[in-house]
Amino acid sequence: MIDFKKFFPIFQNNPNVVFLDSGASAQKPEFVINAMNDFYKKDYANIHRGLYNLSQVASSLYDEARDKVKLFIGAKYKEEIVFTKGTTEAINLLAYSFSKILKKGDVVFLTELEHHANLIPWQEVAKYNGIVLKFIPILDNGELDYDWFENNISSEVKLVCMSGQSNVIGFKNDIERVVRVAHNFGAKVIIDGAQLISHFKIDVETLNVDFLAFSGHKIYGPTGIGVLYGKKELLDMLPPYQVGGDMVEKVSFDKTIFKKTPEKFEAGTPPIVETIGLGYAIDFLNEFSMDFIEKEAFELTKYAIEKIADVKNVRLISHRNSNAVISFVVDGVSSFDIASFLAMKNICVRVGKHCAEPLHNKLGIDSSIRLSLGIYNDKRDIDIFVNELEHAISLILGK
Repeated sequence: MIDFKKFFPIFQNNPNVVFLDSGASAQKPEFVINAMNDFYKKDYANIHRGLYNLSQVASSLYDEARDKVKLFIGAKYKEEIVFTKGTTEAINLLAYSFSKILKKGDVVFLTELEHHANLIPWQEVAKYNGIVLKFIPILDNGELDYDWFENNISSEVKLVCMSGQSNVIGFKNDIERVVRVAHNFGAKVIIDGAQLISHFKIDVETLNVDFLAFSGHKIYGPTGIGVLYGKKELLDMLPPYQVGGDMVEKVSFDKTIFKKTPEKFEAGTPPIVETIGLGYAIDFLNEFSMDFIEKEAFELTKYAIEKIADVKNVRLISHRNSNAVISFVVDGVSSFDIASFLAMKNICVRVGKHCAEPLHNKLGIDSSIRLSLGIYNDKRDIDIFVNELEHAISLILGK
């Protein structure tokens, strides 16, 4: 058993904290923090603009980060890696760019599981473009209704946009099945990988997905940096999302010629240090096997689910085979009251609708409590949480 907490200064500085909110944003290892600080102190300059040594070094480190991401997700070409501010911007980029291509009456499939970041952008496109949104329903156990999907898809469906793993239900969706069926009808598949990326090994070539979006801060990197993977021929086809400096080949008063993918999607000065920090976060994860991380996360999740399910008045929302995401409600008790009590005990959990309000409405609940596990969590964290959860319920219900 590896003591991962020793790699993360937050736990040395806050020894009594039980951090169970990594699905919102993961903590940062000292390795990443130090690497970013060293870059600011020793090598910082803008990239791709200067002939002087500092700029050349900075440019090299930035470009290396793209190669690291390519290898991390199994992409074929580094040109298939576009840097964004995060998952939200990556999906907004796709929604905007596809809005220039999709026609009135074209159908986009989403699911009832989606985070707002993979719902609202498509609602906006539908509002102005006249595309039709349809939602793959979920079954009573929280899994997608794949039979509905296979019976309702047609050549009118141009995109299937879905979370790889729900940030509420926590179950990994069958991406391979969706891709296979969608491609048979000529539809492209976009995967929101925000929750998936930190504890599953992803190989985009094997999955054959057309697009994948994820955020650096979910995989122990900094905020402000994310990734959009897209098959090169599809990215080449899409128009740019933003325009400005550093994404142009030639500009005159009459017209502009844009650079090729991926630079045409990266207007302006990028988050240089954050991008380099993402590269170092990938280096950190590569010290361990993603297969090992997935296995450890699943075993700890199983332990947590069994312990939480035994607590009186608790009703699990998550799938029993969830990995790293566990959501529940306490019958007769406000989720916010529970979370407030836990906060006083230095236990960090998420409470609310988790940016998935339609899903909560579908489930018939106002809010839920969510634990999301990181590489640094262990059984002791779960035991402390469960003991305090039982204490909170007892006090609030007066039993």
